[in-house]
Amino acid sequence: MPFPQFLDYLQLEKKYSPNTLTAYKNDLESFSEFIQFEFEENDLSKVNYAQIRNWIVSLVDQGVSNRSINRKISSLKAYYRFLQKTADIEFSPLAKHKALKTASKIQVPFSEIEIKEVLEQIDTSDFEGLRDRLIVELFYTTGIRRIELIDIKVQNVDLAGKYIKVLGKRQKERIIPLLPGVISNLKNYIDQRATILTSQEVPYLFVSQKGIKLYESLVYRIINNYFSKVSGKIKKSPHILRHSFATHLLNQGANLNAVKELLGHSSLAATQVYTHNSISELSKVHQMAHPRNKKTN
Repeated sequence: MPFPQFLDYLQLEKKYSPNTLTAYKNDLESFSEFIQFEFEENDLSKVNYAQIRNWIVSLVDQGVSNRSINRKISSLKAYYRFLQKTADIEFSPLAKHKALKTASKIQVPFSEIEIKEVLEQIDTSDFEGLRDRLIVELFYTTGIRRIELIDIKVQNVDLAGKYIKVLGKRQKERIIPLLPGVISNLKNYIDQRATILTSQEVPYLFVSQKGIKLYESLVYRIINNYFSKVSGKIKKSPHILRHSFATHLLNQGANLNAVKELLGHSSLAATQVYTHNSISELSKVHQMAHPRNKKTN
């Protein structure tokens, strides 16, 4: 089957990230192995929905969550859409498939106090402390994704213009403004970064003590370690800081469209998942301001 052509299509035309491509490849290979073993079929273009249904049932029996199964099916749907596009099939066997029901996944953001405590507790007397504090600040004040932070290059930082450029999903570039305090800390960090690099050929902003580009699991550990000291929340990750950024802006009355642009979302629907945490704030404003709730003399 034309997996390589499909993956090339996702990479070159859809601009999917390496991690996303790996996930698609793994899902398709897993499905292909199941179809070969259960039905002795090597051509996925000949697979029908009943066979796909058997695969779904087997995943459920293995204890795979509905959310994960839906993701795998999403990969399969994309593949069959590609086969339609290349005229290998006329109809997708998943055309009428309905996603499995999943429980609403509520992400609990960090509080403003928790973030303030972390920033105050980080020792910035050495390079790593200075770097880690800046990482927390950028996540919280810009709402960027983990991979976006890792891929920031020094040339993407404009201290005079007070903004950074980041490459989001599908290689879409956006410009994010920087707060005055972050600009000062960025300048200090960049100066310190220059003293530890043995080669100026490393283009990435965030590096290790050895001058090597940071990797995703290390950035996750940095955030998890610092916030574990001040927060009892179950999930403590870079994404929760992104979530906190959006939630706190909305709580302060920020326009939903503006938050959408800052986050790099392609639609308002993706941004609206953050609004549920603003309901309590909206409720307070509603009760305080609405004339029907005001006491009359």
